[in-house]
Amino acid sequence: MNTREKIKQSFLSKVPKDTINQFLSKDKTPLSVLALSLIVGILSGLVGTLFEMAVHFVSDTRTDWLKQAIGRLLPLWLAAILISAALAFIGYYLVHRFAPEAAGSGIPEIEGAMDGIRPVRWWRVLPVKFFGGMGALGSGMVLGREGPTVQMGGAIGRMVTDIFKVKNDDTQHSLLASGAAGGLAAAFNAPLAGIMFVVEEMRPQFRYSLISIRAVIISAISANIVFRYINGQDAVITMPQYQRPELAALWLFLLLGAMFGVFGVAFNRLINLSQDLFVKLHRNDRKRYLITGSCLGGFFGLMLLYLPEITGGGISLIPTITNGGYGAGVLIILFIARILTTLLCFASGAPGGIFAPMLALGTLFGYAFGLIVQTLFPELLISPGMFAIAGMGALFAATVRAPITGILLVIEMTNNYYLILPLIITCLGAVIVAQFLGGQPIYSQLLHRTLKNEKLRQEDLPCENKS
Repeated sequence: MNTREKIKQSFLSKVPKDTINQFLSKDKTPLSVLALSLIVGILSGLVGTLFEMAVHFVSDTRTDWLKQAIGRLLPLWLAAILISAALAFIGYYLVHRFAPEAAGSGIPEIEGAMDGIRPVRWWRVLPVKFFGGMGALGSGMVLGREGPTVQMGGAIGRMVTDIFKVKNDDTQHSLLASGAAGGLAAAFNAPLAGIMFVVEEMRPQFRYSLISIRAVIISAISANIVFRYINGQDAVITMPQYQRPELAALWLFLLLGAMFGVFGVAFNRLINLSQDLFVKLHRNDRKRYLITGSCLGGFFGLMLLYLPEITGGGISLIPTITNGGYGAGVLIILFIARILTTLLCFASGAPGGIFAPMLALGTLFGYAFGLIVQTLFPELLISPGMFAIAGMGALFAATVRAPITGILLVIEMTNNYYLILPLIITCLGAVIVAQFLGGQPIYSQLLHRTLKNEKLRQEDLPCENKS
């Protein structure tokens, strides 16, 4: 026996056999899961970023058409109606014809897939959500792009499992969750919020384990890096940077949170009621569905000319609000108007999310509340913009029932890290009041509604079609 073999035998004799066996039998799967989650994150970030660019391109092109050729041939108002109606028609048609599960936000579909009760037809969802979302959001409807990016991210997670023929159920689940986290991180340039959204909001479906948490983190980070590489590292919302409010003013944030708790419960119920009304209107008939959607698109095309504040996702409106562009009365009117337009667009089944419209609603009411507080308590020297930021997180917390996600999302989007304490207080108040009133998280309600409608549809089918 040579010297090398003697050293090796000596070393092995000192190592417990259990340790050797554990090392040799160590499962190599986690490393592959992390590698696949990296791929999912990169693809989710790329698709999410390209989707944002595509929506902006469609919106800019629509404006150019109005200013140039079409505007010369037709009255401006008629051209605006026709262009937006056509864009909306594309979105509604793609959804109804090819992938009904791509209607609305899409987040409940991913939650259902994580629970094993909804399919993920990624080969249909990805193109339908991307191009249908381009049409719906580009028409000026009050919709956000975060729902589509979350659903597309989840679809990418399932696509990767199919491409690499992943058979392990836990791994499939982890990659699906990773795609959802990457999609949200890319939508709002908010990696922490993307991670926490899966961990907190999807907690009934998410399978907690060290490897799944790592996969979600890797995906969110890689998706956000892709977003920042293409779009830069600035916060999504450009607004003033606020200092910490006085401790004597913190009770006002709690009051604001309680008010949003009440509104959040009512808002969720209004969404369900609005969806019922739209179903009665179009009866799931394709012609009625497309006519309804096109009319909505045309209406918002007209509003883009005369009342642009009540159109679009609302993210671009937030800086104007927080820079003092409106008085309290106007803000309340806009708040009510955007509630109506949000319900119209989201409940209609258009392929778009509700995150961004909710953030705009929270900003509107929060800033109006801040202006009133500033008048009543001038000695506090507090800025109304602080309440606007707190309102963004509070409405999200009350409706989605994910306060930590709401706090992180608002901080990352606005870069206002000094407001973390008032944000916590406001979101806590909103969640406590919403729970006290018996409200349910919006995405859980939407998933339950989808499953109920699917069951009713199956019961209405003839027996031979069910098989």
